[in-house]
Amino acid sequence: MQGFNLIELMVVLAIAAVSIGLGVPSMTALIKSIQLSSASNDLLWGVLMARSEAITRNGRAVICKSADGSTCASAGGWEQGWIVFHDSNNNGLRETGEAIVQQVQSLGPDLRVTGNPNVARYISYAPDGKTKFVGGGFQSGTLTVCRPSTGGGEARQIILGSGGRPRVQKTTVDACG
Repeated sequence: MQGFNLIELMVVLAIAAVSIGLGVPSMTALIKSIQLSSASNDLLWGVLMARSEAITRNGRAVICKSADGSTCASAGGWEQGWIVFHDSNNNGLRETGEAIVQQVQSLGPDLRVTGNPNVARYISYAPDGKTKFVGGGFQSGTLTVCRPSTGGGEARQIILGSGGRPRVQKTTVDACG
């Protein structure tokens, strides 16, 4: 008879268990990295959508954080969701009659998205495709996507430069609140 005896089977199972034990932590890290990339790409897409809408409509377009999917939120982080809309009265707030172009729901409790003071509430694009505050001044800034922790960790940053074109950068942060 050909086949495996008990000792050979136990050795194979032990090797398999060790292999799985070594692979699972790296797989978890990979999944977390993919979640960060996916969330940052979703937000990048929203920013690019706002820029495209401003150019296409030849009018101001805004992306702002939004918990309810219809109005801009003044508190909380971008992880609560966001909307892109045509800002016909140039005030940086969505009001009745202003068309919503994109609506994104919450990213969930596993991620945080914070912006420095320039982009903490909204990002506004002028018809020339450049970011500008409601008052007309140049708007630049950084949105950081990370996992909540008191220790350091992997993160992604969406950086708005002088020309209004956003880019994503992989980075690490000391803490993520």
